[in-house]
Amino acid sequence: MPKNKNTSNSKAKVIVPIVIMALLFLGIGVGMGYFKKNLYTVMKVPDFTLTDQNNKTVTNKDMLGKVYLVEFFFSKCPTICPVMNTNMRAIEDEINDPEFGIISISIDPENDTPQALKEHAERIGVKSPNWHFLTGNRDYIGKLADQFNIYVGDKEDESESLNHSGMIALVDQEGNLRCRYNKDNMPILYYSGLNYEDPEGKVPKLNGKYHPDREILIEDIKKLLK
Repeated sequence: MPKNKNTSNSKAKVIVPIVIMALLFLGIGVGMGYFKKNLYTVMKVPDFTLTDQNNKTVTNKDMLGKVYLVEFFFSKCPTICPVMNTNMRAIEDEINDPEFGIISISIDPENDTPQALKEHAERIGVKSPNWHFLTGNRDYIGKLADQFNIYVGDKEDESESLNHSGMIALVDQEGNLRCRYNKDNMPILYYSGLNYEDPEGKVPKLNGKYHPDREILIEDIKKLLK
């Protein structure tokens, strides 16, 4: 018996929207997977030349081929710096890879001499030879922080000169700043080195038991090291 054309057309009208919806959901799923698995490229890391705790010159070119973190801190800081260093130490232990490094740039070079930074590194139990505590000219460091877009207080303002952000930059093997996407698929740009009193990371607290960005940093470092 010949097929009824009207019946065939009706079936096509039903099947086509279903196929379109299926493809749409598949596309959304692939897109979400992309944002979860891939990291956004923020910019090239600024050029820097500074001196580490072993009195050795360290530049951004020396770090090529390594995945590394960048923070601004100072060794005598009584508030967020010990928290940031503790989180960095936890990341160092978890990653435990010779191709991973950390750059900690002092905003108090007058006190943070190479010797003082060496003592600081020993005090907090640094293990990796790729964790460089850097010092140099304060004006240069202030401009470098601006290039990184990480807040550091104005040297000339006594009330602000030692204030700084708790943000951390993630750099890949090619010298690119990288970051993950948030739940709205927007790049977060930087990671927090702080602790929080809530697992969502909304309320910072020095002795908070939550450090969500530490966990996602570990995940993203491992992605880049693959």
